[in-house]
Amino acid sequence: MSKPVAIVTDSTASLPDHLVAQYNIHVVPLLVVWEGKTYRDGIDITPEVFYERLGNAKALPTSSQPAAKDFIDVFQKLLDEGYDILTIVISSKMSGTYNSAEQAKNALDAANIAIFDSLSTGMETGFQALLAARAAAEGASLQECIAVAERARENGGFLLMVPTLEFLHRGGRIGTASRWFGTALRIKPILEVREGIVQPLEKVRTRRKVIQRMADIVVERVGDARPLHIAALHTGAEEDARQVLAQLTTRLDPDEALVGNVSPVIGTHVGPNGIGLVYVAGV
Repeated sequence: MSKPVAIVTDSTASLPDHLVAQYNIHVVPLLVVWEGKTYRDGIDITPEVFYERLGNAKALPTSSQPAAKDFIDVFQKLLDEGYDILTIVISSKMSGTYNSAEQAKNALDAANIAIFDSLSTGMETGFQALLAARAAAEGASLQECIAVAERARENGGFLLMVPTLEFLHRGGRIGTASRWFGTALRIKPILEVREGIVQPLEKVRTRRKVIQRMADIVVERVGDARPLHIAALHTGAEEDARQVLAQLTTRLDPDEALVGNVSPVIGTHVGPNGIGLVYVAGV
């Protein structure tokens, strides 16, 4: 009989608190550094407070990965409790969080800790962790949970609309969308996380049309694949997120539909009033 599996992720996964609690998912926070103070993402500063402050800020925040010790503390407790551990974190091409988790695993010299690169962030990472946690709750082994996360990674997507590319540019997370920087006043870019980085997808003229186009792309990509998990995320634009999620729910009848805030660390690079759509189909 295999050992029970614990799922660890990081705060950028933006998982709703009730699902974190229900499936006993362990969340390691990244850090927001703002005007000389360091805040643990989602703990010392909530999304609601963060986006309200960001909208009027003169000095912009930066972000930082967790230290290896932050993972060691979580891993050691779970090992002592008899768990195998699957850790699913933000893309290694966006953050050093994956390296911190690897350092922690190596420091503990534990073969039953797996570090999984989500090649994404936000609820695309979150769905990988959530689906793996559900498999673990049903008695899946560590290798079986990894296989679930791999299928979710292969069959998911993350589309993103930002009012300006300024925040991505300043944070160095703009990827190949850099060629659009400087034109964002004239267009509203649809971006996507692809191969672990933010990349350009399409250009649309107005915010309303870009949100509609994002919804259409999700419908086109998902097709008839089921089960279907979708999420609408926002950086202080809850009404828009709820409206587009309601539309997608009507059009697609998903098995799971979630709405939520983007974590402050990701919001540092996205900026206020952004919208994200995430899907995982067929897993």
